[in-house]
Amino acid sequence: MNDWIKKIDPKLGYYLAGFSDGEGSFNVSIIHRPDYQSGIKFLLSFNVSQRDRVILALMKKILRCGHLRERRDGVVYFEVNNINSLRDNVVPFFERFHFLSANKKRNFSIFKKIVEMVNNGNHLHKEGIQEILKLREELNKGKGRKRKYDFTGYKLINSKNGNILRDYTQDTTTSKQAPTDVG
Repeated sequence: MNDWIKKIDPKLGYYLAGFSDGEGSFNVSIIHRPDYQSGIKFLLSFNVSQRDRVILALMKKILRCGHLRERRDGVVYFEVNNINSLRDNVVPFFERFHFLSANKKRNFSIFKKIVEMVNNGNHLHKEGIQEILKLREELNKGKGRKRKYDFTGYKLINSKNGNILRDYTQDTTTSKQAPTDVG
């Protein structure tokens, strides 16, 4: 465990973990990037939004990473989206100061796996991309979840330039078809 985490007052650590349990979110966004070999970029983030800047500034100070930004309506966001900060600060913090809700524990476990996979370079290979896409579908399940893109209608194909994420027409004989490999 990192020395800085050991120095955090447990009352404060558990307070921030509890606050994050209710107000925080772990996210994996996907951006179409034709200039990337796979055609996609994964953006991982941990964020908390609130109208009270004080608690979010404290969280930023304790986690030693991230940034604060304010929307026009006065809502303040604390966000960490740097993979090294997620790996070295956010994940170890929540490993020490656990969540109480089963849902947040589950989401953190999935997010932690994705952070490890991206950190290890698995997101650069067909099998890793498919595993991340599968894990992402399990992240933040439930009411209010929004997905811009449904990746069940996509598959990775091999090309001379590497793997490319392409859409395809779903087989109408089944209700849902999982992504498959070609080649």
